[in-house]
Amino acid sequence: MTEGSRTGGNAGPRTGGEAARPDGPARTARLTQSSALPLYLLAGVVLGSLALIFTGAAAPTVVGDSGPLGRWGLPTAKFLFNTALTLTIGALVLAVGVLPRTQGRRGDVDPDWLRLLTIGQVASSVLTVSSVAVLVFTYVDTAGAQAYAGDFSAQLWSFITAIDLGRLWLGITALAAVANLCVFAFRSYAGVAVALAASLVPIGLLALLGHSAEASGHTQAVGSLAVHLVGVVLWAGGLLSLALLAPGLTRRPDLGTLVSRYSTLALIAFLLVMYSGFTNGSLRVRSLSDWWGTPYGRVLLAKLALTLLLGLIGWMHRRSVIGGLAGSGVSSGPAAGRGASALFWRLVLVETAVFGAVSGLGVVLSRTAPPVPDEPPAEPTAAELLTGEPLPPPPDWGNYFTEWRVDPIWVVITVGATVLYLLAVRRLRVRGDSWSTARTICWVAGMAVLFYITSGGVSVYGHVLFSGHMIQHMALVMVAPVPMVMGAPVTLLMRALRPRQDGSRGLREWVLVLVHSRYARFWAHPIVAAVNFAGSLVVFYHSGIMIYALETHAGHEIMIVHFLLAGYMFVQSIIGIDPGVNRFPYPVRLLVLLVTMAFHAFFGISIMSGEALIAGEWYGNMGHGWGFSALEDQVTGGEIAWGIGELPTLSVAILLAAEWFTSSTREARRRDRSEARTGDAELSAYNAMLQQLADRDRASSSRPRR
Repeated sequence: MTEGSRTGGNAGPRTGGEAARPDGPARTARLTQSSALPLYLLAGVVLGSLALIFTGAAAPTVVGDSGPLGRWGLPTAKFLFNTALTLTIGALVLAVGVLPRTQGRRGDVDPDWLRLLTIGQVASSVLTVSSVAVLVFTYVDTAGAQAYAGDFSAQLWSFITAIDLGRLWLGITALAAVANLCVFAFRSYAGVAVALAASLVPIGLLALLGHSAEASGHTQAVGSLAVHLVGVVLWAGGLLSLALLAPGLTRRPDLGTLVSRYSTLALIAFLLVMYSGFTNGSLRVRSLSDWWGTPYGRVLLAKLALTLLLGLIGWMHRRSVIGGLAGSGVSSGPAAGRGASALFWRLVLVETAVFGAVSGLGVVLSRTAPPVPDEPPAEPTAAELLTGEPLPPPPDWGNYFTEWRVDPIWVVITVGATVLYLLAVRRLRVRGDSWSTARTICWVAGMAVLFYITSGGVSVYGHVLFSGHMIQHMALVMVAPVPMVMGAPVTLLMRALRPRQDGSRGLREWVLVLVHSRYARFWAHPIVAAVNFAGSLVVFYHSGIMIYALETHAGHEIMIVHFLLAGYMFVQSIIGIDPGVNRFPYPVRLLVLLVTMAFHAFFGISIMSGEALIAGEWYGNMGHGWGFSALEDQVTGGEIAWGIGELPTLSVAILLAAEWFTSSTREARRRDRSEARTGDAELSAYNAMLQQLADRDRASSSRPRR
């Protein structure tokens, strides 16, 4: 018998002191609120300290030891920083997508929603202070014994202005301060969403810290760590925020709905954490002896086991608890609901303790040398100095399809978008609605093309050859967007998801807000989309900013996002059906398409006829020795830019013509039905008007003139 059933409403009224005593779920919720965060911190500190001793990461070094500040202060500050970042993002995510902002008919702000903002404010303040502490302790740990000699402040200033590691942490500290200001400044839904975006930005810089830019596997390491951090902060941050709101949530009738929404986020986060953790771990631990025979491998195994335990608890939530909280499913009735509530908060306490341990082990892994060293090669080639990766084999058509360098970020995006699309189609069909199979095939094909563009041979050779880069670029902006637009993802989303009625915003509501925002409508305007589509090419290749997309990981990812969106917006304005675009009439669309493609052809010719190398400090120093110069390869890239647009342009023109014909046929049928229904009243009225005009003319001509 559960505690909820022993103390539930079926036991009859209570008297005296028993009447004032809160029932089981309320007591458990209060215990959760008061104990969750201390449990998280205690588990992380204790297990992290033991792991530091076990791995030897806390042992004094023989030369240049940084002392206790470096060996113990830095891991402690990092753990506090990670906790604050997790809680900040988790609270804002719940405020943006789980809890309703308003309640009741008057639209009063929900007090639990306001408490979430308070949690975010406190956590973001701690985040800013702890980032400063990490910056100082990182300098101490890096400088070693030299940190205590001479002018400490002057040496610290040199560290944060002249050393890459110091500059990165200075950037993280500045971004944390900006996020803190945003959390305090905004109260609207859109404002909180901006604060959430600002809080997520430091994750990009944190991912760059996890791997040397000169060592091989940089793309996989940085991408997988970014995905891992996003998954952890969504999962653990949401859980901690729920725990801190526990007593208020227990009194809510929609507790089951809120927990169900969080559970969906937690499931997605679990999949992200497992995939990214495996990808990142495989770069540092290769053999079984590395797993079992090294301190790094053993700590990694312990972290993996605890993560699987968290996944098991999450499965228990979805299997046995959420239905009871909602008053349906596995259990029903008030007593069963209270029992499910008490069980839920007990599991939350266990989860927070395990999450604290996982976070502590994560800090220890960042301080422990992996079995596979994260160091650049001793005698790197020119290509390895520039790209951080070994030179691929000479390019031919076969190698463009056999060489792969998987980008975990785009694996998550493409696979996730495909799965979500198919789930939406399934939901429609289960409901009895239909969705075009052709559109489904188009979307899956678009995601497959995007996956190849970001992880296949064109990505590999795009880093070492201008021609390879041009293939990747043209495919991004002209090939992948066509099937993506034909998939009509926004229309499918609007049909598959029902609108929320409780004052909260889900995926459907946020997509609608974004699609109909003035910012999105500006960039989706057909003229703006065409100018952005064509003009971005000139700016990117002739202004010198291309080198940042080659030298930096962030620049490369921003390039992919920008040109994919530029191509998507342009194609959407020509042949799309999704909302958010005020499309021109079909003849004007065709004219815009032809003019834009003509400009595109002139761009390719300008590349072919150019005599100066574009990004010459990169492609001119690659040293591949494949029998052609960098300038000859650039001419090939110009030919590709000119020629690769023909087939996509033709396909878009054919699709536009098909839409035009279908629209004209539909309009003709509408007119036919209208005429049949009204007896051709419109034509009869028009003929009557003409007859009246003719009669008036005859009458005026028959009058005698004076």
